Amino acid sequence: MIDIEKAVKVFKEYIEPFKDGEELGFDLKEKHTYEVMKKSKAIAERLNLSEEDINLAELIGLLHDIGRFEEMKVANSFDSGKFNHAEYGVKILFEDGLIKKFTEDEKDYPIIKAAILNHSRLAIEDDLDERALLHSKIIRDSDKLDNFEIKINRKPEHLFKNIVNSGDEFENSAISDKVYNAIMNEKCVVLSDRKMPLDYYVTIWGFVYDIYFKESYEIIKQNDYINRLIDRFDYKVPESKEKIEQMRSVLLSWINKKI
Repeated sequence: MIDIEKAVKVFKEYIEPFKDGEELGFDLKEKHTYEVMKKSKAIAERLNLSEEDINLAELIGLLHDIGRFEEMKVANSFDSGKFNHAEYGVKILFEDGLIKKFTEDEKDYPIIKAAILNHSRLAIEDDLDERALLHSKIIRDSDKLDNFEIKINRKPEHLFKNIVNSGDEFENSAISDKVYNAIMNEKCVVLSDRKMPLDYYVTIWGFVYDIYFKESYEIIKQNDYINRLIDRFDYKVPESKEKIEQMRSVLLSWINKKI
């Protein structure tokens, strides 16, 4: 059985040297890790999984972004185009042997590896076995649930570094047609279609189209994530305001349909 308390202690020891006093997001990433752990556990419990799988979901939540801390050092940012944190996380865990400090149950290793690799991909790879697919879906959902929380509570200039300097830029921005059409057609935004400042924020709303479990949608609805995300800013461009209300309606309808 996985010892979660021990695993958290090992994780804290691993990330301690990465603290540097700079605003590279260490505190945010550490908090995100623990929140994703909690959300993974909540989803697993709502799915009525075994205690073994609930613990495994928690451990995957703890380890899913372990490669991010090295990324802060190498790339000086969080940019998957420059540094694949999922692949690096798998390297240090399984090639360098760090995973043995977290759990010695080798039968879980392929599942942990698959879930970490797939948590940040555009789509889950084909041909995973049933249990690896289950845990890949759990970590993808829990990661997005916490992403909603982060985007609601953190300053835009910290979350969208080098994109906006303040929320004013969202409030005074137009929305690109391709981004708007993606949301209205119940599709995730293609990242290369983002052109305007507000496009980057609207993209987050579209994450609801990439959620797997009804139980996750229930959490989204209970926390009123879509309304809280949208209502965070006072949009001043009339055309943007109109589009946003149309998108709100479609997004909320999608969530209700999934529940």
